[in-house]
Amino acid sequence: MRAKLVVGNWKMNGNLAQSRELLNAIITGTTELPDIVCAVCAPYPYLPAVQLILKDTHVVWGAQNVSQFDLGAYTGEVAAEMLLDFACRYVIVGHSERRSLFGEDNHTVAEKFKKAQGAGLIPILCVGETLAQREIGETERIIEEQLDAVIKLMSIDSLAQSVIAYEPVWAIGTGRTATPVQAQSVHAFIRNKIAQQNAGVAASVQILYGGSVKSSNASDLFAMSDIDGGLIGGASLIANEFISICSAAQH
Repeated sequence: MRAKLVVGNWKMNGNLAQSRELLNAIITGTTELPDIVCAVCAPYPYLPAVQLILKDTHVVWGAQNVSQFDLGAYTGEVAAEMLLDFACRYVIVGHSERRSLFGEDNHTVAEKFKKAQGAGLIPILCVGETLAQREIGETERIIEEQLDAVIKLMSIDSLAQSVIAYEPVWAIGTGRTATPVQAQSVHAFIRNKIAQQNAGVAASVQILYGGSVKSSNASDLFAMSDIDGGLIGGASLIANEFISICSAAQH
């Protein structure tokens, strides 16, 4: 039985005081949810504060990105080893915003996955299609290419120590949301693709839904057999919303 995982992606939002207030509310509000893992991925500058506040609590944390390079002359980059200094468990790689706004291609994402996993972090590998790709029936091909880049560089077995997040790009920040049936269909495709190479990995890997999850739709989404939780964007910045989403995963 796969445990449910709910990850808050704060993106480039908040300040130190807001972060502290939000974290304390999440700690209190999710105390009675023993069957799920609750995590937050904060901006780099706030990781020391996140570690201090969440240490010895049930909430875990991570970062939103990582460099594909080893330590060295890469101004402005953050290495996987640096994230370990702040006890990060997770790191997001290949988020749709990194792909679309910063030009990260499948190979770059796969390299970041490799560095993260090699350092002992759990990569949250984001995959997903744009509206244009969906409308011409390219959803499965696009996602297959995104997964294959990692599988070819690493191996199918590497996915066992990762999390996959399906992001329908057309449903992020647009107010549009895939129906639970639409989301489940893509999640099932991902799991079935993995099962073709390793049924054990397919059965165990957590696949999250990352398309504008809110308290109002979380229960229906999380009830789907191949949806193992959510990668939460805007709603993760609102304590009551995020706590309600975590509660939906519990129930």
